[in-house]
This record gives sequence, C-alpha cells and structure tokens, in this order.
Amino acid sequence: MDGLIGRKIGMAQVFDAEGRHVPVTVIEAGPCPVVQRKTSAKEGYDAVQLGFVETKPGRIGKARAGHQKATGKAVRRVLREFRVAAEEALKPGDEVTVAIFDQVGYVDVIGTTKGQGFQGVVKRHRMGGGPMAHGHMSHRRIGAIGQRTWPARIFKGKRMPGHMGHVRVTTQNLEVVQVRPQDHALLVRGAIPGPTGGIVIVRKAVKGWKKKEKPKEEGKAAKGKGAT
Repeated sequence: MDGLIGRKIGMAQVFDAEGRHVPVTVIEAGPCPVVQRKTSAKEGYDAVQLGFVETKPGRIGKARAGHQKATGKAVRRVLREFRVAAEEALKPGDEVTVAIFDQVGYVDVIGTTKGQGFQGVVKRHRMGGGPMAHGHMSHRRIGAIGQRTWPARIFKGKRMPGHMGHVRVTTQNLEVVQVRPQDHALLVRGAIPGPTGGIVIVRKAVKGWKKKEKPKEEGKAAKGKGAT
C-alpha cells in the first residue's frame, strides 16, 4: 500500500534533533477503511478503494451508501482508489492508517489549489499594467490583442483574463518529519496545495530524492594550498 487519503490541518513548526526550526504542514491521514477490493481477475487490475470523512447515509445517496455496506463501518463521503500489489491481503472493512509512512523518507501530496475566481492579467499572469498617472485610461487592462490581415486571429495560448486557481497540483518529494499514529497525523516539511481543511492524497514519493554530496575536505584543502 503506497497511499492514503488525508485532510490538510494547517501549518506548524517543530524542532529537529539538532534544535533547528522546521516549518511543517500537519495532515490528518486516515484511518481509511477499505471499501472495495479490485482484482486483476475481475476488474483487470489490482487496487483498493479507500474511504475518508464519516458522514450520514442520507447525505451521499442510497447507491453510494449501499456500495459501502460490506465495510461494516460508518459511510464515508470521500472515496479514492489506490493501486496495490496482487499479493496484498486487503479486504473490505480493513483499515489503512498513517503507519504505512513509518519508514518512508519522502512523500508526494496531491491537492486542489485555492480558487481565485475570474482574474485579470495583472494578477493572473503578473503583467505590469499601464501607467497609473492622470490622463491614462488603461491601468490594469490587457491592451491590444488583435492581429493584422494575417493571421487575422488570436493565437492559442494567449495570456488573457480568465479563471484562476482550483486546479489539481502534485507537490513532489516532501520530507516526512514526523509520523504520529496515535493522532493519525503526518508532518511534512513545507507547504502543500489547497486550503485548510482541503482533501489531499498522500503517497510514497514516486521519483525518489537523492541528497547532494558534500565536497570532500581533502579537495577543499588542496584548493586552498594552490591559491596561496
């Protein structure tokens, strides 16, 4: 199992073993009951469907509530699917907790960014705008966008006003600072996308992360001697 559904609680700060200040984001990760087990024999691939955020059956509809009957637990509002290995013995009703990240150094977090509504080019694309002095009528407008006889159209991808934010974003290789199974909490270094209380997907880092090697002391000493 390489992933879990969570909720962004907010940012905090902790101190590491050397007393250094570390900014972290607190994620409420699980516990997530297994709602459905998919197999390669039946569905063509191996995966599990996890649930998150308890709710009343009347708030999600009879079809979705009936779909979760096999778990024997309270119905969940959020359902997400995760691939698993064929040999993993997970069945409906089992719970997946934040403990799966105990020996994990880095994770990827998927979330939906804050929606900004309809915005102009100054905020959306950081354009400079026009002069702000008296007599000028175009302060925060986009300016001319038309073409001449050729090509007589606006090219695709032209930066213009429009909807901003509320897009799916993956932040990769976030360092796992602490795992707190008793609180169902995961602390990762840095910020993650989305508002406080937003639903996120936390999974083990796909690309991995390699630490940069420090320069050797011998090389430093040799370089210093040559300079003198």
